[in-house]
Amino acid sequence: MASTILKRTSCSSAFGGLRIGAAVRYLVTKAEVGTDIVAAAPNVTLEKAHMLGGRVPPKSYSTPLKDIFKDKKVVIFGLPGEATRRGVCLQQHVPSYKNNIDKFKAEKIDSVICVSIKYPNVVDMWAMNIEAKDAIEFYGDPDGSFHKSLGLVKDLTEPWLSFKADLRNPRWSALVVDGRVKVLNVEENPSEFKVSGAEVILKQI
Repeated sequence: MASTILKRTSCSSAFGGLRIGAAVRYLVTKAEVGTDIVAAAPNVTLEKAHMLGGRVPPKSYSTPLKDIFKDKKVVIFGLPGEATRRGVCLQQHVPSYKNNIDKFKAEKIDSVICVSIKYPNVVDMWAMNIEAKDAIEFYGDPDGSFHKSLGLVKDLTEPWLSFKADLRNPRWSALVVDGRVKVLNVEENPSEFKVSGAEVILKQI
C-alpha cells in the first residue's frame, strides 16, 4: 500500500485555487517500469472526451483499460490541474504531441493519449480549443481511479471540505506496450515541462 506524506506548500497556479499554507497529501508513486496498468486496475474505465448531452448514452464513452492498452503500443501523457490557453498544458505539452504525431506513427505507436483527472466534457473542450482531436485521443478520469491505481495522485482536499475530494495528477508521460509500462516520466513540479514532452519520449521509444 502506498504511504502518505504530508507537506506544506505555497499557492501554485498550476493547481488553481490552492491557498497558501494548504496541506497537500502526496501518495507515493507506485507505477514504475514493468507495471501492468491493466492488472493494477482491472475494473477501471476512462471516459472518452465528449460534449454533454446528445443522443449517445453516457456509458458508451466508458472505455475499459484493456481496450485502450492490451495488444497495443501506446504513448500516454497526463495534464495536471486547470489547462488554460496561455498555460503550459495547452501552449507546450499537448502541442508537443500534436506536432510530432507523424513521428509517433513512424515508430509504430498505435495511439497517443491525453488524460487528466477531469470530467470528459472539460477535456473535450481543451481538445477542441487547440484542434488536437484528430491526432490525439483524449480521456477524462473523473474520480481519479486510473491515476490512483498508479499512485499518480496529489490530494488537495481541504480537511473541512472532506465531502468533496480535490484530486490532481502530476504532469507525466509513459510508453505502454501491451499494458506494461516501458517508460515513465513524471515532472517534479506540475508547472515544469522538462521530461514529459513528446520530444523526450520519442528518444526513449
